[in-house]
Amino acid sequence: MRPEPLDFGSRSFLREHALWVTGFYGEQAVDPSGGLYHYFLDDGRVYDRVNRHLVSATRWVVTSAIAHELSGLPGFKQRAAHALEFVDTAFKDRQGGGYHWTVRWEQGRSTPVDRSKHMYGLAFVMLASARAARIGVAGAAELLDSTFELAERHFFEPAAQLYADEAGPDWTLAPYRGQNANMHACEALIAAFEATGQARYLNRAEALAEGITVRLAAAQNGDIWEHYRSDWTPDWDYNRHDRSNIFRPWGYQPGHFTEWAKLLCQLDAHLPKPWHLARARQLFDRAWQTAWDGVHGGMHYGFAPDGSICDADKYHWVQAETLAAAGVLAVATNNQAYRSAYLAQWRYCWAHFVDHDQGAWFRILTRDNFNLTREKSPAGKVDYHDIGACYDLWRVLPENGSINRAG
Repeated sequence: MRPEPLDFGSRSFLREHALWVTGFYGEQAVDPSGGLYHYFLDDGRVYDRVNRHLVSATRWVVTSAIAHELSGLPGFKQRAAHALEFVDTAFKDRQGGGYHWTVRWEQGRSTPVDRSKHMYGLAFVMLASARAARIGVAGAAELLDSTFELAERHFFEPAAQLYADEAGPDWTLAPYRGQNANMHACEALIAAFEATGQARYLNRAEALAEGITVRLAAAQNGDIWEHYRSDWTPDWDYNRHDRSNIFRPWGYQPGHFTEWAKLLCQLDAHLPKPWHLARARQLFDRAWQTAWDGVHGGMHYGFAPDGSICDADKYHWVQAETLAAAGVLAVATNNQAYRSAYLAQWRYCWAHFVDHDQGAWFRILTRDNFNLTREKSPAGKVDYHDIGACYDLWRVLPENGSINRAG
């Protein structure tokens, strides 16, 4: 392991680390026939060249746009444009509209594999478009606008003031409802407002945040459940015995508590309301008190309704979002407890998740920090969470500023 940096919270460290992680993927990640590859082993080799997932495809746009903003290098802007064009061609449903969930890409031709429509996927098309529009990619703002209208038309439920989750190829809604798609839609809408200045994006983000973190959580003593029926009543048994679903895990997700805490801080920066920071602190504190592993370090993956840990493994995204939330809360509140949590979390990640020898972050570890897989980036990862955490923190700091110093 490399020696710890002098200051995990410095703006320069955050920038350098995000670009170092980005460098793991390099030029070998680019498919000249379209888009970028999605599946990488720990040593950087591509282990699947044909299967493509909408979440990975859109996250490639996001991380490339972030790298351009951090570095100023035109190659990253070109990569973001290349990745966005692939999203809007390879995944586009030319008959029914919207985007397929997964496709096969062979010899420049796309074949749909899973034709279902997901609000989670549309949220990431919006986020990708917003990040691309922010750095000036041609056509990105128009794609953002059309995707938002698509989500409003097919998924938004006015009575709940939330988005439904999944539909068939003909847009017939499935009965499942979930908080995760709404959380990432909130993320995308904040980014859309930042890129365009259009108030409608921010207003919808506020509605989603209030609906999930206040209204639905009120029935659960402030905790945020993941899964709901079509009437937005909790489904306590959904995926209870299936740990394989990476987008719909059973149990309370402390990583989503901290991710919401981060988003509430970001929302408050644009639309200040007294409840935003108060609720952000409640969510972070609940996650930290329940899921921080005092023996081996890091945040556990899930806890049951009775408060017991139901999945003790350590996932990269939970660690990264907890880092980001602790940092933005430290900046927003000037509270030393969040600086301490931020430093503890970084020290843990530096020791166990950052792959100092081969690059990027490991994906999943056991409770005692043993690497569970040789797959550094299966579907959905491409280090979006750790790169994004560094970027979110870099943006809230002044030049030469640091999270670990009072300001």
